[in-house]
Amino acid sequence: MLTAINNGKPDRLPGQVHGWMPYYLNTYLGGCDQFEAYERFDLDMAIYIDPIYIFDEKDLANWQVERIDLGTTPDGTSSWKEIITTPEGTLQSAASRNPITSWLTEPLIKCEADFELFDKYYPVPARVDGTPVRKALERVGDRGIVRGCLWGYGQSGTWQSFCCLVDTEPAIMYAIDNPEWVHHVEERLLAKQLRVIEMMAGEVPYDLVEIGGGAGSNTVISPQMHAQFCLPYDRRQVEALHAAGYKVIYHLCGGLMKMLDHVVANGSDGLETMTPPSMGGDCDLAECTRRVGDKLFFVGGFDQNRGFEHGTPEVVRQMVFELHAACPNGGYICSPSDHFFHGDPRNIQAFSDALKECLY
Repeated sequence: MLTAINNGKPDRLPGQVHGWMPYYLNTYLGGCDQFEAYERFDLDMAIYIDPIYIFDEKDLANWQVERIDLGTTPDGTSSWKEIITTPEGTLQSAASRNPITSWLTEPLIKCEADFELFDKYYPVPARVDGTPVRKALERVGDRGIVRGCLWGYGQSGTWQSFCCLVDTEPAIMYAIDNPEWVHHVEERLLAKQLRVIEMMAGEVPYDLVEIGGGAGSNTVISPQMHAQFCLPYDRRQVEALHAAGYKVIYHLCGGLMKMLDHVVANGSDGLETMTPPSMGGDCDLAECTRRVGDKLFFVGGFDQNRGFEHGTPEVVRQMVFELHAACPNGGYICSPSDHFFHGDPRNIQAFSDALKECLY
């Protein structure tokens, strides 16, 4: 895996999953943790783990969160809202959760004044403790890598964070109607992240740091909008992370074929999740290899719905072979293109076994 993220050709095709979901671990694997799940299938490890973010008590006091339970439906969906009190006003958001996942139902930011409250009072870490990451590296040994996301609100990219703050459709409308304000928001979000990157350097020994987010995909925004509202901030994130000694992978879960040149331009080392058309993306992995494979390594490409959830071991094996053929020079980690919540464990075993057959 280390060879692959350096865009080299390993002895065989490495593989991972796009994070083990608690629902899958509890429902299909007896409640084991992510390390034990990888060990069960003798699969290369890509451990996702956060450091500990430590906040100043004064900052926490200025961001008081009250959660109000809104009840649970007969199908097990629970909902709540959060009232956040700051010294100069309140903010409100709402969310729901079912046994599988959670989602926002009311964004935190509804207007420019809301963002000014957020910008002034949302707590930024005062210190970062990398102990969980160091312990994960010790446990992984030479069996894989340890990776994580850049701290932020929502996901790591400033455009993605903006979409999480205001919701995606309003974010696009703001970008069209009030681009100056959107740039102001992204500059402020980036400034907070650059402070955290400085704290991470030498303390959090990640093999790989993830930035970006699906809201930057060409199934959500145009390449022109990406160039205006993603690329300038992505590039500065990458420069700071490289200066701190990290390899960087850019996350686009959706359409990416029209964004390949932008990802190269932002300086990232790799690109994920290489989502195929059968899952709503547009990735042609062989074409990506031809166009930018000398500049980027890739992670993803496997359709877990067809393979893990609805497939057979034979189907899974053939799918892995096809993906291997699309990246003949290495620089590729085969992985499901998104989280998965269902699927016969025998299909995951077939995935792991097939990887070992794909020699370079």
